[in-house]
Amino acid sequence: MQGSVRSRSSVARRRAWQAGGFVVSAALVLPLLSAGPSATAEQPASGALQRAFAAAAAEYRVPPSVLLGVSYLQSRWDAHGGAPSVTGGYGPMHLTDAAAALARAPHHSDTGEDPRGDDARAARSGGEAELPEVSELPYRIKTLERAAALTGLPDAELRQSPAANVRGGAALLAAAQRQLGQPLSSDPADWYGAVARFSAADDTATATTYADDVYDVIRAGERRTTDSGQDVSLPADPALVPDRARAAGLGLRTADAGPAECPKTVACEWIPAPYKEFGEGDYGNHDKGDRPASQGIDYIVVHDTEATWETTLKLVQNPEYVSWQYSLRSSDGHIAQHVPLKDVAWHAGNWYINSKSVGLEHEGFLTSPDAWYTEAMYRTSARLVKYLAKRYGIPVDRQHILGHDNVPGTVTANIRGMHTDPGPYWDWAHYFELLGRPFTPTAGPDSGAVTIRPEYDGHRPLYTGCVKAGEPCAPHGSGAVRLHTAPASDAPLVKDVGLRPGGQDSTDGVNDTGARASTGQQYAVAERRGEWTAIWYLGQKAWFHNPRSRPTAVNARGLLLTPKDGAAEVPVYGRAYPEAAAYAGTSVPVQAISPLPYKLLAGQRYVVGDRAPGEYFFAPTFDTSGHRVIRGKEAYYEIQFGHRVAHVRAADVRVLAS
Repeated sequence: MQGSVRSRSSVARRRAWQAGGFVVSAALVLPLLSAGPSATAEQPASGALQRAFAAAAAEYRVPPSVLLGVSYLQSRWDAHGGAPSVTGGYGPMHLTDAAAALARAPHHSDTGEDPRGDDARAARSGGEAELPEVSELPYRIKTLERAAALTGLPDAELRQSPAANVRGGAALLAAAQRQLGQPLSSDPADWYGAVARFSAADDTATATTYADDVYDVIRAGERRTTDSGQDVSLPADPALVPDRARAAGLGLRTADAGPAECPKTVACEWIPAPYKEFGEGDYGNHDKGDRPASQGIDYIVVHDTEATWETTLKLVQNPEYVSWQYSLRSSDGHIAQHVPLKDVAWHAGNWYINSKSVGLEHEGFLTSPDAWYTEAMYRTSARLVKYLAKRYGIPVDRQHILGHDNVPGTVTANIRGMHTDPGPYWDWAHYFELLGRPFTPTAGPDSGAVTIRPEYDGHRPLYTGCVKAGEPCAPHGSGAVRLHTAPASDAPLVKDVGLRPGGQDSTDGVNDTGARASTGQQYAVAERRGEWTAIWYLGQKAWFHNPRSRPTAVNARGLLLTPKDGAAEVPVYGRAYPEAAAYAGTSVPVQAISPLPYKLLAGQRYVVGDRAPGEYFFAPTFDTSGHRVIRGKEAYYEIQFGHRVAHVRAADVRVLAS
């Protein structure tokens, strides 16, 4: 609301100022009093972080709920062991250090995948972009030095000590309140402008969207155990109405929304990708289309950028590079749209998927497990996905909300080059909770299918190769389970003949998807034995540890398919292209229907996604007059075949209930 409106309970919430601070509410103090008398740096008392929030709030005269709400939106109160986020943000308050962000960002270059994935034209390779200098980076990733100046604490302490980090965040909030000419009020409703300023966003829409999210957290309340075992709670304040007029003095730019297609609940900016011809019949960096009139939009593909925000924007504006529809910034959840939804971006390495999907690039790095994504970005991404799903009738499940690492190679030769982002550290469980579709049991203990669902924070399988090949990655929560050839942790991992035609074993490499199932993916059960469950996976039986005391999957109900009666095996495809007869009477060359090197064998079952006719979007030229969609009569089923989805002909299989 505007003006000086307060919630009905604002007077009751006001606290008396005492000795440079205010009396903290009993709801926040009582958990602190029950904490143990002492704790080591490695194992702090479970109430130590809550006590740090209370102390910092009192010291800097910031309402405790505001400090807790801001921290939750930044980090969900996690400290990440002192490791920085994708934008160089440290600790529960995500205090950012530009130099650290730049030092840890890898130089972005092409990795071998053809993002178009279309055999009708030459492969499109990516380009390279230079990382910006520290002096060029914006204020949003330089807040740690400001916190150091305000608190007098060393930079290193602000990075490594959660308590110091919280103090730094409180100091920044108080300074922002003063800069806006506002008193250090005890009423959380008065701090809307300071919260918006804390986001460090450079435009009004992003700053106020950020503040709105913080106040949503405060109204709803939160409670969780952090990654370091800290129990932190924020009591709900459902009647709180912030004074949004206090953001009037921010003096930020107005972002150019232009023709951006976003829900009203996010801050969205139009930064167009170029549609440009540059000689010898080549052009970039996307294709004009007429979706959904010409083709349905059936998928949303989640990527990470493998680059900083500034580099990401440089890349997508390069006509010789590739494209995606949206980029999402980690520090504050800001969204930029680059390609209209009616058009086809070059992002997933599979032309069939590209032509029927929307690509979302999230600022981040797959091989940096502690380069964590902020809650702000998870939330704006979820709202964008909900908007897109509703607009195009896309089911909100893991058959339709894919990671780039779930998109199949189009043909055998493409399998090894397919990208593996966002990888095992993307929190699919939390993401789908924000989407309003948490992964819960839908069947009893003897069901014919399971949904993969380990407890993210406590599930920490070993991965290697984040920094150097063969070296262990830092321990970190993961949403993926590893798959073995037998019900034992020392049994070999299952093989992926597409990734390793020579029959070598899969590995624990962070980029090796050959023996990995991710949260939300559904598989048919092949066998259960003690604490182990076997699923059908890439034409073989694959085992994962699934004890009742700490399950890594929940039972599910749904449609399964198996080879039709009398068929010993069924071919599997990376794209659902039309039969040759569908091209008759057109000038469009017939596209090969090339099976992948896998087989769906008799007696095996796989979870069904969509059923759809074969389809191909012919668009090899800058001139769109010859573009055409070829649609066949033969239907395909999408299935969860391995870590990636695949397609089988409907005529080759029969469908069963799980």
